[in-house]
Order: sequence, then C-alpha cells, then structure tokens
Amino acid sequence: MYIDQLAAILAKSERVVFFGGAGVSTASGIPDFRSAEGIFSKQWNRSFSPEELVSHTFYKKHPQEFFRYYKIALVHPNAKPNPCHTALAELEEMGKISAVVTQNIDGLHQLAGSKNVIELHGSVHRNYCETCRSFYDLEYILGAEGIPLCSKCGGRVKPDVVLYEESLNTHSIENAVNQIAHADTLIVGGTSLIVYPAAGLVRYFGGRHCVLINKNSTSLDHRADLVIQEDIAAVFQSVMDRLRAM
Repeated sequence: MYIDQLAAILAKSERVVFFGGAGVSTASGIPDFRSAEGIFSKQWNRSFSPEELVSHTFYKKHPQEFFRYYKIALVHPNAKPNPCHTALAELEEMGKISAVVTQNIDGLHQLAGSKNVIELHGSVHRNYCETCRSFYDLEYILGAEGIPLCSKCGGRVKPDVVLYEESLNTHSIENAVNQIAHADTLIVGGTSLIVYPAAGLVRYFGGRHCVLINKNSTSLDHRADLVIQEDIAAVFQSVMDRLRAM
C-alpha cells in the first residue's frame, strides 16, 4: 500500500524537500485562484480572466479593481493549516524535512510551525510601500478602502506577491535549487507542474526517491518512484500515524 511505501521512504530519508502547490491548501478551504471567475467590466465592455486580474499590467493600470479582486480571490485570512501543513512541520521537527518550497502565498506552512519555508511567489502577509519601502501586514491591506496607501509617505502599498509578468525573486530561486539539488528525497505535492519557471525546479533533483502526490496526472509521473493520486491532506495524516507507530 502507498502509505506503507511513503512511510518507509520517509523513515530512511535524512534530507527531504517538499515542493508544493495550490492543492496543498485546498483542504484549508483555499481554492486555486485560477479556478475563480473573472469579472466583466461595463466600463471597458470586456471580461478579464483571473490571470489578467492579477497581472502586473492590470495592477498598474487599474489598481482600484486589482485590490478589489485581490482581496476576494487571493486573500483568505480565516484559513487554517490542514494535516499536510502540520505533518510537514512535524517532519521538520523530527529532522526529516530540510525545506518546504511552496508556490502558495497564504503563509499556512509557517502558521503550522515550519521554519525553513521558501516562498517562490511571495506572501500576502508581507506588503511594502513602493515609494519608501515601509512594511505593512495583511490587516493593513484588508482594512484599507480602495487602494492601500502608505501612512508615512502616501505611496501605494503593494503586496509582496509575484504577479503575472513579474519575475520570481532570484534569492528564493537559488535557495530552492540548492535545497532540491541536495535532497535525498523530493516530495512533490498538490501541484500540476504547469506553472513555470517554478515547476522547472524539480529537474535539479538527483536524489534517491521522488514521490508525487496529486489528484491528477502530471508531467513528472514517469520519473517518480511513487505516484499517489489521492487527497494530500489525508495522505499525510495517514503517513504520520504510520510513522509514529514505527
């Protein structure tokens, strides 16, 4: 059974890297924003897709509409960590997980207790004034009416989130590559591996075991030692029960 196989792999591994996507947070009630509906604008007499609405161009040209959509589709302040998040934090505490590399921006890995989290696409919990670089938390953004402005200089406050058309943080990419390249086990979970350049990071893995946990098939299935097409939160809950009993 796949639970026994994954538990055995984790028991023997010493440097595990977890690479996760939107599916990790689904059990916490956070949908993939790409599944959300776009909006039709009477002002421009056209519809905008979710990808357009969270693009750099839309942010610059239509900040009022950007923040209105951003708060609805990308910010979920009441979400809590699920068994996948808590399992990864426990595995890190056990000395198994060396890093969590995530495409998510919700901060749930840190809330669950994970320490070494590499956020490829940033975080809704970090926001900076574009003019003076003053820091603001999520509560400030949620409490602002319309476009959030800096209380110190009046500049626009931008979420530290990588929008479409923007480049990923170079330091985060290098850190993720280094962690994946030195891992003895790579677990890829809750991602379809279609969003680049982040998805291309898995090619740097050359360790012993590659495990893929996703409800649907991915381009990495043929390279994985173990493919599990089940709910990732349920999988980790069962695996942790098995590990604790070993």
